[in-house]
Amino acid sequence: MDLRFGDSKPTDEERAAVDALLGPPESSWEGADRSDADLRWARGGREARDRRDQLLPALHALNDRVGWISEGALDYVCRRLTVPPAEAYGVATFYAMFSVRPRPATVLHVCTDLACTAAGASELCAAVEARLGLESGVKVERSPCLGLCERAPACLAIRAGESARPALEDEAVQAEGGPGGAAPGDGKGKGRRGRNTLHATAVCAPATPDRAIAAATAPETAPAEPAPETAVPQTGTPALTLLHRIGTVDPTSLDDYRAHGGYTALRRAFALGPAAVIREVTDAGLVGRGGAAFPTGRKWQATAAQPDHPHYLVCNADESEPGTFKDRVLMEGDPYALVEAMTVAAYATGAHRGYLYLRGEYPRALARLTHAIEQARTRGLLGDDVLGQGYAFDIEIRRGAGAYICGEETALFNSIEGHRGEPRSKPPFPVEKGLFGKPTVENNVETLVNVLPILTMGAEAYAAVGTPTSTGPKLFCVSGSVARPGVYELPFGATLGELLALAGVRDNLRAVLLGGAAGGFVRPDELDIPLTFEGTREAGTTLGSGVVMAFDDTVPLPRLLLRIAEFFRDESCGQCVPCRVGTVRQEEALHRIADRTGAAAADDIALLREVGRAMRDASICGLGQTAWNAVESAIDRLGAYE
Repeated sequence: MDLRFGDSKPTDEERAAVDALLGPPESSWEGADRSDADLRWARGGREARDRRDQLLPALHALNDRVGWISEGALDYVCRRLTVPPAEAYGVATFYAMFSVRPRPATVLHVCTDLACTAAGASELCAAVEARLGLESGVKVERSPCLGLCERAPACLAIRAGESARPALEDEAVQAEGGPGGAAPGDGKGKGRRGRNTLHATAVCAPATPDRAIAAATAPETAPAEPAPETAVPQTGTPALTLLHRIGTVDPTSLDDYRAHGGYTALRRAFALGPAAVIREVTDAGLVGRGGAAFPTGRKWQATAAQPDHPHYLVCNADESEPGTFKDRVLMEGDPYALVEAMTVAAYATGAHRGYLYLRGEYPRALARLTHAIEQARTRGLLGDDVLGQGYAFDIEIRRGAGAYICGEETALFNSIEGHRGEPRSKPPFPVEKGLFGKPTVENNVETLVNVLPILTMGAEAYAAVGTPTSTGPKLFCVSGSVARPGVYELPFGATLGELLALAGVRDNLRAVLLGGAAGGFVRPDELDIPLTFEGTREAGTTLGSGVVMAFDDTVPLPRLLLRIAEFFRDESCGQCVPCRVGTVRQEEALHRIADRTGAAAADDIALLREVGRAMRDASICGLGQTAWNAVESAIDRLGAYE
């Protein structure tokens, strides 16, 4: 692509997509027709540069409308936002869901990650490609984890176009007017069926060749995916804390949410005051549920104490770790809980603006959260005067576009700001200089939702659940060779064997992967490991975000390790040499030893250890630092190549 403003012009459709987001251009400097006024002065440059954070939404607008991003369209976006073309091109090519080359309007993303690979994703993909052919008008793309591991194998069909209708329908949403209220002009609240939407999506899981092809060729009429409660085998269990509303409360109804205890925590937060809320969270012992396990109260206190303003709150809903889907289930099944929890966190830390960074592969969560936020805003639970308390707070959803690295907090900030999603060096830490260079608190979905029972139960009662150092309940994503895959809620301290017994582990268990691709394998004789941060650490593995993937002896372990290496090679942002080069060398070595064992593989295993140590010691962020973990554990604990 020529990285200059040239003769390429946007089509009318591309221009309309961008203008629908940014508004019509005001001068020829932004792409409007030239007038005499433009010859005398230029204006709006500073304001346009301040809108750099609209770059990612603008690219989404083009991708949703046309299906790819042309040179003329990218040039038009650059003019509108005063972004250098080379930088915009770098952003557009950073994300897996975008394309800067022509492609069909319909793209079928077939997951080929760990759970789906074990369930036959390669055979599914080959069958779909063979039957669709090159002239079908559908592009089949092998995708990293789609967050549907409990129903593997899975695929996601996306069709671009202005008149397409999303296939993920919800009768209750339609009854309430859908995300955004009543359809324009009808006044009857027909919801999403009556809206002029920009793209259609269809989730197909578990997928067969017939179902995948049906979803790809007609996503507008594909049947709706199963409801979120089907991913919660414990639905209806009275002892549940975080999942108790899923399957029993209408996730689209604010009234139903409030009838089941909703907004009790926010009212108590207002009664306590910001400092007391932080003290409750600290006394409860809540730590981050994304894997780092940093004390949440300390993070909130550090942000609240910063004299620089404004403060920002960011919810990290970009769960891209293979095997992780708990945040998706929470957002789809209990979206108002996340809205309430974000409001509590913002109030405690002095933030008046919140960003919810959501995976681009989660269309149902996007619809549910959009609806929940708009309903909360309409009912005075978001906006300039939340609950009549004189406190202003609002939430904006930002869609990701397929980049695992954006799960790292500073890479996520860069993505929101309109830059490539590359991690920043620390210090300074986000509590001092985070989003837009201001103090920022960042938590994932599960961490935030835990704040609600802390305020309703009290810190002491919450801390009594679990163990003294790992308090409260924990969500676990169980998939693979089990009879009942899904999200399970257990108190910290339950053993791996107890969890797998609930899920119905199959015979001939070969290995269990804890923590996802960045985690480690354990043997079938190690199921007494306590599921706590300290317990897994003592056992030489990691709890991570709560991924538990079971594999029986029918799954070829070397193929899984190679898929993990391919994943890290693809997802490395390339910013630092140890990760950029090391992930490639790791994959190359695993290709060489895929069919070898013993002495024949010894040299490459030695090379893997050397490369792994270099990545762990010198990479700038957790991706490179953990890229060797699973392979190392498979070699040392499972004897993968003996």
